[in-house]
Amino acid sequence: MAGSRTYLRGQTWRRAIPAAVLFGSLAVTAPMHAQAPTQLDAGTRQLAHDIFQQLIEINTTDSVGNVTTAAKAMQQRLLDAGFSSSDMFLGGPNDRKENLVLRYHGSGKKKPILFIGHLDVVEAKRSDWTTDPFQFVEKDGFYYGRGTQDMKESDAILVTTLIRLKKAGYVPDRDLILALTADEEGGKSNGVDWLIKNHRDLIDAEYVLNPDGGGTDLDHGKPVSVDIDATEKLYGDYQLTVTNPGGHSSLPLPDNAIYHLADALNNLQHYSFPFELNAVTRAYFLKLSTLEQGQKAADLKVMLATPPDTAAIARLSTGSAEWNSMMHTTCVATRLQAGHANNALPQLAQAIVNCRILPGYTLEDIRQQLIHIFNDPKVTVRYMDDAGNTYDVAPNRKQLPPAAVNYEVLSSMEKLSATFWPGAPVIPTMATGASDGVYTMAAGMPTYAVSGIALETNDVRAHGQDERLPVEAYYRGVDFYFQLVKMLTSGK
Repeated sequence: MAGSRTYLRGQTWRRAIPAAVLFGSLAVTAPMHAQAPTQLDAGTRQLAHDIFQQLIEINTTDSVGNVTTAAKAMQQRLLDAGFSSSDMFLGGPNDRKENLVLRYHGSGKKKPILFIGHLDVVEAKRSDWTTDPFQFVEKDGFYYGRGTQDMKESDAILVTTLIRLKKAGYVPDRDLILALTADEEGGKSNGVDWLIKNHRDLIDAEYVLNPDGGGTDLDHGKPVSVDIDATEKLYGDYQLTVTNPGGHSSLPLPDNAIYHLADALNNLQHYSFPFELNAVTRAYFLKLSTLEQGQKAADLKVMLATPPDTAAIARLSTGSAEWNSMMHTTCVATRLQAGHANNALPQLAQAIVNCRILPGYTLEDIRQQLIHIFNDPKVTVRYMDDAGNTYDVAPNRKQLPPAAVNYEVLSSMEKLSATFWPGAPVIPTMATGASDGVYTMAAGMPTYAVSGIALETNDVRAHGQDERLPVEAYYRGVDFYFQLVKMLTSGK
């Protein structure tokens, strides 16, 4: 889960505006608890429910699940709604990881919009949950199940939206392309990457909307902000290795592989990557400086000054892990492995360090920085790809720095959000995680994480135990996305 984007260049039907200018144009209104009632007829509500349930109850984990089963189920839904099989593609690198692509034909006045959504989910143990994670359970006003927040709810919303448009005979001013894909949450066969490398023509688009990010933040029911992930950090894993001849544990040596590894990780723990803002994050914090109060507001203002106030940066970074991650590249140890016997000195000690890298820096840039931080020639640092393969040199892949935010997307979001979540400003931001947008961005397709889901900020359970989604939040999302797609493709 999570977000990456490049940005649209101005053309005759659209203007690209710098993020700071866009933020300056957003009015701050008094917060309100009201949210628009869900405007769905009974048939649409039932359709959205059934598609959501069907997806949740198909296990699509990498270990024992099957993405192809879910892709074929959605293919049948679309066929039943009247879409032609000639406008669909089902394929992938193996029979468990097939991706579904649908093209909804429009008038062709504009270039297509691509909607991407991953069908796979992270692992879930039944013993950890109070419900079966692969059963769609409704209780206490929530839908429970693995994928209810990440991101089968949005997959269901996208499929429901296209079916509704088809049944209404709607002709958009451009083609709409839906890609439901594999292996965003892990595995060796990322579907978006595979489609770009093998069938780019099927998914080539003017820009991309990815519901796997963004969304509306709620505080006790009050809409606080409507976020668009307009860029994202780059994901990178690095393997640290220390080897040693070892020996008998009764003859301890100072040159212990574990000690070298521990010292390296201790250096990392106490290191802070340089403070840096880009067009999106600077605009984000500028807007927050008008919404926060007290010390936070004061610190935000002097952090944005030239030169930035280092004490304010330290206070803001310490006070919020999310803000810290938006200001810095972050690297953290996530796995350890060492030794082969309780009574033997370790011959091998390894750790995995996971990094979330600010736009503008390559995976190799950060590998070199880690080598500098560890400052120990006995610690070898290799890059590790999604399949677990390690390399002495990391790819030179990077997220390009954001330059401008798409006006068409942002203005549509502002208009709709004023109705659905009155008083909540629409704020482009940088996702501190990562998503399939990394592939579409790198392919030159500007990508925006736009979600119609509103969640309490203290009830985000994606990847966690008892993942759940408020029932009415789901149906409001169904209503929101239907109206968003029509607004983006009505030619008005």
